[in-house]
Amino acid sequence: MNIAQYATGLQHVGIPTGDMDGSIRFYTGLGFENIHETLNGASRVVFLQLKDLIVEIWEGPSTGRSGAIDHIAINVTDVEAVYRTVTGAGLSAIEGKICELPFWELGVRYFTIEGLNAERIEFIQKL
Repeated sequence: MNIAQYATGLQHVGIPTGDMDGSIRFYTGLGFENIHETLNGASRVVFLQLKDLIVEIWEGPSTGRSGAIDHIAINVTDVEAVYRTVTGAGLSAIEGKICELPFWELGVRYFTIEGLNAERIEFIQKL
């Protein structure tokens, strides 16, 4: 299984928070810039950027303990090709399919797998 031809780099690191405003203050205090805010249902989602690093933070329940990193997201140019490659290698998408969210200007398509250490790896294509 090799997706190198489709990957363009790290998309973002997702971190759940119980204190959105405090988290924004923390990251902007480190020099991050608030580059995008949106809602996912009732949950507030904020993307903060420092150079090439983007952190996505959101309020709401999380699967891990508070402050834990939830997932690593990798930019791809063809999410369908990556999905076929990954599922063809015997791995399953946690969602069972390619999903869409109305993030950024035109939305995103993504799916997530679980790694050997229970880490979640998201493959995401901006539309």
